Amino acid sequence: MKTPLFLSFFLVLSGTAAIGQVTYHADVAPIIHNACMECHRTGEIGPMPFTNFEEVSAYGPFIEYVTSIGYMPPWSPDDDYSQFVGERVLTATEIETISAWVDADMPEGDPADNPGIPVFPEGSQIGQPDLVFSMAEPYTHGGDMTDQYQVFVMPTGFEEDVMVRAIEVRPSNGGIAHHAIMGIDTEGIAETLDAQDPAPGYESFGDFGFNAYSSFFGAWVPGAQTLVYPEGIGRVIPAGSDLLMQMHYGPNAVEETDQTEVNLFFTDGPIEREVATEIMGPWALGEPFFIPANQTKTFHGTLTIPSDFSLISIAPHSHLIGTSWEVFATSPNNQDTLPLISIPAWDFNWQGFFTFPFLTKIPAGYTVHGIATYDNTSSNPFNPNDPPQFIEFGDNTGDEMFFVFFDYVPYEEGDEDISLETPLLSSVEPMERKAPGIQLQPNPTSNRLQMLVDPEFVGQDWALLDLNGRTVQVGKFRSGNDRIVVRDMPNGVYLFKGPLGAQRVMIQH
Repeated sequence: MKTPLFLSFFLVLSGTAAIGQVTYHADVAPIIHNACMECHRTGEIGPMPFTNFEEVSAYGPFIEYVTSIGYMPPWSPDDDYSQFVGERVLTATEIETISAWVDADMPEGDPADNPGIPVFPEGSQIGQPDLVFSMAEPYTHGGDMTDQYQVFVMPTGFEEDVMVRAIEVRPSNGGIAHHAIMGIDTEGIAETLDAQDPAPGYESFGDFGFNAYSSFFGAWVPGAQTLVYPEGIGRVIPAGSDLLMQMHYGPNAVEETDQTEVNLFFTDGPIEREVATEIMGPWALGEPFFIPANQTKTFHGTLTIPSDFSLISIAPHSHLIGTSWEVFATSPNNQDTLPLISIPAWDFNWQGFFTFPFLTKIPAGYTVHGIATYDNTSSNPFNPNDPPQFIEFGDNTGDEMFFVFFDYVPYEEGDEDISLETPLLSSVEPMERKAPGIQLQPNPTSNRLQMLVDPEFVGQDWALLDLNGRTVQVGKFRSGNDRIVVRDMPNGVYLFKGPLGAQRVMIQH
C-alpha cells in the first residue's frame, strides 16, 4: 500500500536526479536559447546579449539570482493558477541546472554539445501580410533613462469594413520597444491630438488619451507569439477608421530611433463571430476609487456575464503602486469557480494581453471577480511619491487604474477544443516547460481541477487516487479543456493518473 506514496516522491525527485556535472554547451545553452535570447540579443530590449558562452558566463551569478527568485524570465501570471500561450516559466530543474553550473565555476564543456543559436524571424512570424502600415516617420526616444508612452495614428483609408484574422506588430528597434497596445478610432479624435503634439505621434500614458476603452484591438510584448484567430473568428476594422498604436518605450542611456510597422492578415472567408472586448473598470467597484497615503487597499470589482462567452485573452491593468491581481468567475450558486488569472507580484513594466491555450467558456449568469491590491506606503519601492501622497484614478503613470480587459466571442458548442496556439514559422523550437500533453490547474485546488489536454488524448481514461492507492474518481477526457469537481473531497495529496503517467494534486479547502 506504500507504493503510490513512493511513486509520488519519485516523480518529484526524478526531475533533478539527472543533474550531475553540468556544462554551458550541453545543459545551460538550451535554457538560455529558449527562455532568454528572445530579448537578450543585439537590437532587442534585454540590456545585455546572451548569445554565447562568454556573454552568459560574464553574468552567471546574476542570471542564477534573477532566475532563482522568479524575476527572470519576465512572466507575471502564476502558472500554477492558469495557463497561457507563450509562457516564459522555468521549471525547477532548469533553475537548478543554472545554479549547479554557477556553483561549478561555469564550465564551458564541448562546443559540439551546443544545440546552436535559434534563428529568430526577421520579418513576419506567420507569413506574408496582406497589408503593412507604418509609423509616418521615425520616433526618437531620448537617452534620459525615462519611460515614454507615445500614440501613433495610422489612417487606413479603407472604403469598406475590412475583416482581419491577425494583426502583428513589428518594431524596428527592439532595444527600446517595451510593448504596444492597438486601438481603433472612428471619430478622428486621435488625429486632432496628434496635430497638437509637435513630435511624431502624441504623448499619452495609460491609454489613447481619450475615452476609447471599447476600441482596444490587440497588444504586443517582446517574445509574444502573434495570435491567428481560428477559422470563422476575427476582427473588423471599420471603413474610414484610423489604427492607433500606443508604444511604450523603455529607459535607455542613449537616444534611439524606432519606426514600428503593423502587419494585417485578412480572413480567408467571412467572419462568423467577431472578436469583442469586454471591460471591467472602476465603475464595477461600487465604491470610489482612491488610495490614501500610507495605506494598502484592496478593490473587488464584479462583472455579470449576460450570455455564454468564449474567452480568448485577458489583461488586468493597474499602475505603479499595484501589487497583485486575481481574476476568477463564479457560478450563480457559488458552487463552481473558474480561475482565470493570478498575478501575485504585479509589475507595471511587464504587462500584456494573455491568451488562453483554448477558447475558455464562461457560462451565462456567472460573475467575473477582479481583485486588485495597491500599496501606497513608503515600503513599496515602486511608489512614485516620497513621502506617499493621496492617489486617485487618472491617466498619468503616477495616478492609478483598475481595469480588466477580456477579448471574447459568443460561445458555440465545441469551443473548448479550439486551440489558440499559433506555431512560429522559424527554426525556434517551442519551449516544453510542462508535461507536454496534460496540464492540471490550479494546483493546489479547492473547488475544481482544470485539465488542459492534447486532442490525441481525448476519449482516453484518467483516474484520481489517494495515497493509499484507492480510486477516488475516474473518467474519460471529454475535450481539450475538461475538469474534475473536487469541492467535496477531503484535503490532502492525491495522484492523477493518465496516459502520460502520474502527477501529484493537492486539494486544500
